[in-house]
Amino acid sequence: MTQPIPVVALVSGGLDSLVSAALAREAGHPLLALSIDYNQRHQVELAAARRVARALGAVRHVVLPIDLSVFGGSALTDDAIAVPKDGVGATIPVTYVPARNTIFMSLALGWAEAAGARDIYLGVNALDYSGYPDCRPEFIAAFENMAELATKAGVEGAPFRFRAPLQHMTKADIVREGARLGLDMGMSWSCYDPAPGALHCGGCDSCRLRHKGFVEAGIPDPTDYAVVPPTS
Repeated sequence: MTQPIPVVALVSGGLDSLVSAALAREAGHPLLALSIDYNQRHQVELAAARRVARALGAVRHVVLPIDLSVFGGSALTDDAIAVPKDGVGATIPVTYVPARNTIFMSLALGWAEAAGARDIYLGVNALDYSGYPDCRPEFIAAFENMAELATKAGVEGAPFRFRAPLQHMTKADIVREGARLGLDMGMSWSCYDPAPGALHCGGCDSCRLRHKGFVEAGIPDPTDYAVVPPTS
């Protein structure tokens, strides 16, 4: 009997990556879960990533250290830059980490080629999000084309597919999908600026988008917030 081919799933610990990885599992793929410890200020998300990997039955979970705080340039990697709490704006916020998804997807690609995987699952979303350029469909497509040119597997006719099943979903759609999959969405972590007591701050973009998704989906939000985010 042919064994199912594993997939690499980027698992940050957040809600989107939880649902994306769960969809890969639903499709019958053994999961190779990859989380990146980039010395982010919200290190608590790595504990959530470990919970997610265990809950989804990942056959292996790698937490790979790569210290992007050495470069700085983001509120998530430089404590001198405050995480904004004034709502989702129209410009790319300071929580953007320079080239983060390019770096993470390159690492996932390396593991996929080494492990014989062909699909890489990502929790990126381009509807209810903070406007990061490396979450857009055209970026994902361009990276997939690059991967075909850059790898031994690709040039030998076995290209990689970057799966972004949440790409065109609203956050409410993602919450509903998590409920359909029977996931404990409370085990995920979204906040960029954790409050004392391991609480979501309730003010950063990620908290606001998370809570808005639960409210619009009509599903109770299991998240513990220091301050409940506004829904408008």
